[in-house]
This record gives sequence, structure tokens and C-alpha cells, in this order.
Amino acid sequence: MFYHVFFPLTQEYSIFNVFRYVTFRTAYAALTALLICLVVAPRLIRFLQQRQIGQVIREEGPQSHFSKAGTPTMGGMLILGAMLVSTLLWANLSAFTVWIVLLSTLAFGAVGFWDDYLKLARQHNRGFLAKYKFSVEIVLALIVVSLWCVWAQPESVATRLSVPFFKSVAPNLGLLGYIPIGVLVIVGTSNAVNLTDGLDGLAVGPVIIATFVYAGIAYVAGHVVFSNYLNILYVRGAGEVAVFCGALFGACLGFLWFNAYPAQVFMGDVGSLALGGALGTIAVVAKHELLLLVIGGLFVIETLSVMIQVASFKLTGKRVFRMAPLHHHFEQKGWQEPKVIVRFWIIAIVLALISLSTLKLR
Repeated sequence: MFYHVFFPLTQEYSIFNVFRYVTFRTAYAALTALLICLVVAPRLIRFLQQRQIGQVIREEGPQSHFSKAGTPTMGGMLILGAMLVSTLLWANLSAFTVWIVLLSTLAFGAVGFWDDYLKLARQHNRGFLAKYKFSVEIVLALIVVSLWCVWAQPESVATRLSVPFFKSVAPNLGLLGYIPIGVLVIVGTSNAVNLTDGLDGLAVGPVIIATFVYAGIAYVAGHVVFSNYLNILYVRGAGEVAVFCGALFGACLGFLWFNAYPAQVFMGDVGSLALGGALGTIAVVAKHELLLLVIGGLFVIETLSVMIQVASFKLTGKRVFRMAPLHHHFEQKGWQEPKVIVRFWIIAIVLALISLSTLKLR
């Protein structure tokens, strides 16, 4: 909104020229979302407490988590609300890329909201049946990726797949080849973040880190000079995704203020599924899908730990880890929750630095 209101005034008042710069609007989108969270969160937490919208702890989880039962949940609505308002205020709304990432984020947030609602209504940690939830997520991701491929970009760009560390390796997979990969990236990331969201601030911290990295990637991918210099695919309108990333970054920071150990509020599936969906969609739009395996490596590790645990138990009757996902394994080994969280954040930062290096090491 601000871009459309103030930028046309540039010829008369040069001060408004700052609204032309993506970097300026990204920074203030982050600050706006942060401020919204800091102001609204206390009121939202009180509202959730009054309505007794509290976390339902899974019975097979660590015993130390039973004390968290009843902690206000569905705080992801705060992240989504702050992100949405800030994006609408600071982004260039004529860019189709902005609407694609917003659509995907809010759609996956709606799936998470329904899942949370069912858990609260049943007073059980099982909400939306997995087969139905995955089916809905796949359909949503299919719509998002198809819209992106058909309307947002020339097929020569939209259906290419960039390979990290290689300058000239970006095969054009075509619609039939690329759409399944795009769907897998979005759905996989959404559920990977959901699996990681098991400790206070554990999921939102790496999301903040990954969002910061993707803000930079989206900015250079949407800049003709920088993309040519780094020899990466130029994506028309990707720069405006950086503004969305800024809003998401600020909203997650604001949420973390209240979600840090010991948490006053949990994000719930409405938050974790939406954040994962957002990261996956950003990766698709910025044409750095495979790099998400590195940037979001912590989410990959957590997901693999669950897959390995399930496969091992079904095939051999034995467990590889004391408990899955992986963060529970270290809890069972005696690590205190804050230590698990901070060490996992450190891993996320290291992976983020490695991913940034791939822009130059090609």
C-alpha cells in the first residue's frame, strides 16, 4: 500500500524515492510485523487463556512436557496476521510473486487451523487424519505451483531447477517434470517444520534464520545485475518476495519473544504448517528449491529421524533413537530443553552460512 501511495509522489518530493528500494521496504516490513506482534501478543495470550485454548500433550511424549499442558496454543495466528498486514503495507502489490507466497502461506495456515481446532475439540493430540491432511496439502501445493508455472513466469524460467554449486546446471524440466518437485518441496517443508515444532522456540528460530537467508536470495534473484553477476536465474518480481520475507522475519521474531523458553504461547499447527509452506513456496519462487535442503537442513534431519525410527521399528522391532523426532532423543539422554534448542539453532546458523556460500562457490 505504501509503495503505491508514496512512490508516485517521488517527482514532487524526492524523500519518497526511498519507497522504490526493496531493501528499505524489507527492513520496515520486518519492523512493522515485529511491532504488531509485541503489541498484540499479550492480548492474544489472554484471549486464548480465557477461552481455554491450551496445548494438548501427546501421551507418548516426554514426561517433562506434561507440565506444558494447557499453555495457550494457536499463536501462529499472530504470526500470520502480523505478516499479512505488514506485507500488504510495504510490498508492491502488483507483483504476482507476492500473492503466490501469501496464498500458499495462508492456505497451509488454514489446514493447520483446522487441525488445531479438531485437537482442541476432541481434547486429543490427534486432529486432522494424516491421509486427509496430506491430500489437502498436496492439492493446495499443486494449485500454487501450477499458478506459478503457468501465469507468473515464462516456462523457460518457471520450470527450471537450479543445482547448488554448479553454474550452468539448471535443467528445464517442463511442466510435467517440475510441478511434482515443486509440490514435494512445499508439502515436505510444511510438514518438516511441523515435526520440528516440539520444544519452546525450536522451530521458529531456524525459520527466522532460513527466512533471512531467503530474503537475500530473493533480492539478488530479482535484481538483473546481481543475478547476472552471481550467474543465477533472474526471476521477475522475486525482489518483492524479499519484502514478504522481511514481514515474516519480523513476525517470527515478535512471536519468539513470547515463545522462548519457558513459552507463554505455542504456535500450533496453524503456525508450523504455514511457516513451512511459506519457506517451500519462497524456495520455488526464488528458483532455489534444492538449496532448501541445506538452508532448512535442520528440518530435514528432524524429518529423517522420524522416518528412520518408523522404518527401523517396523522392519526390526527396534528403535534407533530413544524417541523421535531427534530433539526428543537428546531430551531422553538428559539434555535440558534450553540446551537442545540453542544447539539446534547453532546447527541452523551453520547450515545457513554454508547455503549462502553456494551463491559464490559455483
